[in-house]
Amino acid sequence: YGNTKKSFIRLGYGFTRSRNGAANMHAVSCLPAVSGAWKEKGGGALFANSTIYKLDKTLIEGLDLDDPPRTIDMNRIGAVLTGDEDALFGGGPVSAMLIQNTNPLSVAPDTLRVRKGFERDDLFVCVHEQFMTETAAKADIVLPATTFLEHDDIYLGGGHTFMQVAKKVIEPYAGSRSNHQVISALAERLGAGHPGFSMTAWQIIEATLEASGYPDADSIYQSGGLDCALPFDEAHFLDGFPTPSGRFRFAPDWAGLGDDHGVMPELPGHMDVIDKADADRPFRMVTAPAHDFLNTTFNETDTSREKEGRPTVLIHPEDCAELDIADGAMVRLGNRQGSVMVHARHFEGLQRGVIVVETIWPDASYVEGVGINVLTSSDVVAPAGGAAFHDTAVWVRNGQSD
Repeated sequence: YGNTKKSFIRLGYGFTRSRNGAANMHAVSCLPAVSGAWKEKGGGALFANSTIYKLDKTLIEGLDLDDPPRTIDMNRIGAVLTGDEDALFGGGPVSAMLIQNTNPLSVAPDTLRVRKGFERDDLFVCVHEQFMTETAAKADIVLPATTFLEHDDIYLGGGHTFMQVAKKVIEPYAGSRSNHQVISALAERLGAGHPGFSMTAWQIIEATLEASGYPDADSIYQSGGLDCALPFDEAHFLDGFPTPSGRFRFAPDWAGLGDDHGVMPELPGHMDVIDKADADRPFRMVTAPAHDFLNTTFNETDTSREKEGRPTVLIHPEDCAELDIADGAMVRLGNRQGSVMVHARHFEGLQRGVIVVETIWPDASYVEGVGINVLTSSDVVAPAGGAAFHDTAVWVRNGQSD
C-alpha cells in the first residue's frame, strides 16, 4: 500500500460495527493523508458520498418544527421497551409504536430483551410492512406497504454519484399505501399540522429540489438522473479540507460528535475497548450479511433461502478438530446473553479463533427458533452510539451441550 502512489481504500459500514469502530474508521481514513494518495486521481479513501447531495430536507424531515420529537437509539430498542431510563433519554416509557422499514425483532441486538419488550401487555404496535416479518407477527395491527415500484420517490446513490427520481410503475397492490400516505393520514386524524402532510410525494420532491437549487423532478426523471459528482479539486481537497484550518485533522474533534467522547484516542491508534476473547469465551464472532440476504426483506424470498440453505457458523478446520466438530454438525454458540444452535461449516478463510455467522435469517429458521442477535450486544458505542454487531466474544460447544 505504501509503495502504490494511487492507492484507494473503500471503507464499508461493517467496519464500524465495533466498540472501537469510530476510532478504527478515523485511523484508516488517515492513511491516504500519510501516503499522499489523497491528492492523486484514483487515490484516496471513501466511506460514503452522502454529503455531495446537498438537499434541503426541511420539508421531508420537518426540520422547521418548534418542538421536535424525542430521538431514541434503535440499536437499544430492547432497553427502551423494558424501561431502561438511560435508553429513554429521560422521557417516559414507550407505550405505542408505528414501525416502518425495519424488523427489530430480528435485526436489533440483544434479541431476548427485545422480545421481552414486545411481549408487554401495555404496548401497542402497528407495523407497516411488505412481508409478514417476525415483528409484523407480533403487532396488534399490520398495514400493507407499497414496494419501490408502487410509489414515487427520490433516491441518492451510495456507490455512485447520481440523484434519481422515480415514478411508480404499477398501482399499489391490494390497497397498499406508502410510508408518506400512512403518516399523512395519521397526522390528519391526530390534528397534526405541517405543510408536508397535505402534499403528495411528488410535490414534496419538487419543492425539495427547488429549495436545494436543483433542476425540477421531471427533468431529472427524463434524463435518468442527475450526476452530483464534485469537481476533482474539490473532491480531493486540493484547495483545503473542511476544517477551520483547512488542513487534514489527525486529532479529530470527538467532542463535537458525541457526548461519550472522553474515551476516544486523541490521535489515530488502537482503541482497546472491544469484547475480547477470554478463557470462558475464546472465540470472536462476526455476523456479516449473507450473500443472498443483505437484509430481512430478502430472506422472505424462496430463491434467496434456497441459495443460502440454512443458518451456519463458519469455523476454521483446526478449531473444529480441537473441539471435535464435524463439517455439518450441530453446535451451540453462547455468551452471557444466551445461546443459539446452528450448523457448523468448516472454512479455511478465517483466522483461528474467529467465527462468522452469515445473516440475517428469520428466527424461525434456527433450530430453537431464536436467531444470532441473541448474542450481539446493545452496548452504547462511543462517541455517539451505534451498533457493535461484529464485536462479540462467544464460546462454541459441540452438539447440544449447555
